[in-house]
Amino acid sequence: MRENGLAVLVIGGGPGGLEAARTVAALGTPVVLVERRHRLGGTPDAEHYAKLTHHFRDAEEALGELIAAVTSQPLVEILTRSEVTACEGEVGNFRVTIRTPEGMQERTVGAIIVATGFQHFDPGRETQLYNYYSFPDVVTLSDMEAMLKAHQVVRPSNGQPPERVAFIQCVGSRDRQIGNEFCSKVCCGIASKQAIEIKQQLPNARVFIFYIDMRMYGYWENELYWPAQEQYKVNYVKGIVSEILPKGDRLLIRGEDTTMGRPMEITVDLVVLSVGMEPSSGTRQMARLLGIAQNKYGYIEAGGPSGLDPVATSRPGIFVVGAAARPADLDDTFATAGLAAARAVAALRQAPVAAD
Repeated sequence: MRENGLAVLVIGGGPGGLEAARTVAALGTPVVLVERRHRLGGTPDAEHYAKLTHHFRDAEEALGELIAAVTSQPLVEILTRSEVTACEGEVGNFRVTIRTPEGMQERTVGAIIVATGFQHFDPGRETQLYNYYSFPDVVTLSDMEAMLKAHQVVRPSNGQPPERVAFIQCVGSRDRQIGNEFCSKVCCGIASKQAIEIKQQLPNARVFIFYIDMRMYGYWENELYWPAQEQYKVNYVKGIVSEILPKGDRLLIRGEDTTMGRPMEITVDLVVLSVGMEPSSGTRQMARLLGIAQNKYGYIEAGGPSGLDPVATSRPGIFVVGAAARPADLDDTFATAGLAAARAVAALRQAPVAAD
């Protein structure tokens, strides 16, 4: 098996891209890591995550470890504020153009890993059902993460700590009307994690979670769901919220309690919309630029010819990681990052050496 001396290009500097770059370098292959933001860390950094689901690790500390493992690796070249703008060729001889602050660069790489991640659903798309843009005390999971990180869980309308907080699940997921029929996988766990954190910071607050059904993957049942109920007294309500209205200086939630089969109304101070995942603009852009197939939701189509390879794309030598291919939690992301790194290095070593 021959080494041809080429690098693996990793697109995206979030957790998936960082882990893929670290693993490729650990296998002795050079890496070019391209990130369009001015710093590494991806969505958890950009949106100020407080703690990570499901181990309650401090997000900034955990990201710092991931970033240090890459920046300390001499085989990794990091290009921030940079974007891939063109790509041609084939496995073992991809010719890419990268726009950097210093100008355009032409590079030849042997394989490519796409780790462009996801974006949070914009609740304004859902016909303003929940009045996210109308009422300041209606926020999203990512808004709440920033509050938790700053230890400032307050009502945006008046800066006061809320006495009653309600989470509404499946906003932008499992919704045929907007074309997102899929489950975003992590929202139930993140809402439960945040509910626990709210109770830790505001012990006297009452917290409600309105859900269609709770989907706790893997160990989240015992790590998040039951502790939230039994230790922190979070109220889980199986029901459908139909509207949110102002009531004095508070918010009135109306809907149906589907367990009891009757209408329900509850007045709260703060509503948190559990928005789902969608492919990021970078994921859609890179799929088109690299000429790799997307599924009907805009995620990169993974599976390869066998349908059994979760990191293979429709183009040999190009691999996909984590939430660029499907809704994914961090465990999924790290697992696919390691596999994509191994596949990329193997493809590079098996590819014909390009003629000089």
